[in-house]
Amino acid sequence: MNMTAPSVSTTPAFYAQAVVSFGLSLTSVAFGVFFLPVDGWVRAFLGIAMLYTVTSAFTLAKVIRDRQEDGYIASRVDRARLDKILTDHDPFKVTG
Repeated sequence: MNMTAPSVSTTPAFYAQAVVSFGLSLTSVAFGVFFLPVDGWVRAFLGIAMLYTVTSAFTLAKVIRDRQEDGYIASRVDRARLDKILTDHDPFKVTG
């Protein structure tokens, strides 16, 4: 399995799009919850549930990113060890 470096191709436009999209979606859901024709308790529950979902999504994204980085680092260390073994090995060396 060939693990290569993670691609770092986040352009400023893509970053801005992600931030605007997140802000718009969060605002839309908050607006919908606020104007629901229900009791305050139901509205509060839905608001807390929305915040919990958002924080869980951030945590999940961080955990996935950390696991990918850990796999990449372990792969680089293993690759460096293998490269060292291969460069130190001389198939024509006579032992004895």
